[in-house]
Amino acid sequence: MTDGIINVLKPPGMTSHDVVSRIRQIYHTKKAGHSGTLDPDAAGVLPVFTGNVTRLLEYAAAGSKCYRAEGVLGIRTDTGDDSGNVLEQKPVPNITPELMEQCLTAFHGRILQVPPMYSALKVNGKKLYEYARQGIELERTARPVEIFRLELVRLAPPYFCLDVECSKGTYIRTLLEDIAAALGTCACMTFLLRTRVGAYRLEDAHALEEIAAQPDQVLLPMETAIDGMQTLSVNELQAFRITSGVRTTVRGTPAGLYSLYCQERFLGIVQAEEEMIKPLKILFQVPQPEPL
Repeated sequence: MTDGIINVLKPPGMTSHDVVSRIRQIYHTKKAGHSGTLDPDAAGVLPVFTGNVTRLLEYAAAGSKCYRAEGVLGIRTDTGDDSGNVLEQKPVPNITPELMEQCLTAFHGRILQVPPMYSALKVNGKKLYEYARQGIELERTARPVEIFRLELVRLAPPYFCLDVECSKGTYIRTLLEDIAAALGTCACMTFLLRTRVGAYRLEDAHALEEIAAQPDQVLLPMETAIDGMQTLSVNELQAFRITSGVRTTVRGTPAGLYSLYCQERFLGIVQAEEEMIKPLKILFQVPQPEPL
């Protein structure tokens, strides 16, 4: 089984599930998953995890994401992008770059978002877009997300382009719609490119054709999934105990999540509480060391 991570450059026109299926074929594995769904029309970074590394998906997905998004003012669609049916058209007010930038400041930090009906969010075991395709609209609860960076790249009314850095769970289509509403009009998204997911960047991503041609060369080590997480190095006896599922005291360890290492080998994810180390996701078992 192939264990690793592939930084895929998802093309427009493919679903994220389609990309994962192709990776399964290339690496001859049934065990694969992606870190963060991209809409079919969107392109950009889609990290795909294979083999045992799929157990780290939840930690990789927790990182921030970056996008370049373009929208058109004055048009609202049922999908939130220009592939949908037009529901509403509104006049576009006179918007200057200064007015747009002033508006964007209100969306910095923690905000509330109502998930769109055309999304993969599940309600009662069914994805919202499945309800939407049946003409059913459900009431959705606003959820907190965080916008770390929001910059105006270009404004040529009715079109505008933004760079966004945000937390997981942020819907860029909804963000553009909410910005337009604050400006007194409506909008839909016309282009979306994801430029970063956690440590995985657009400039390092590979097209599926390139991956198929050299699968071993593009496979990244599993440690990249938890890039930025604080590390904890332990001795062989401690590593044996922790990877065997035994809570173990490691003096002087502050509380928090850690990537666990022994002799520079990554072993998994642990949590420290009051200097007690609790195993969370152990990927490798360390054998019991020989007595001295």
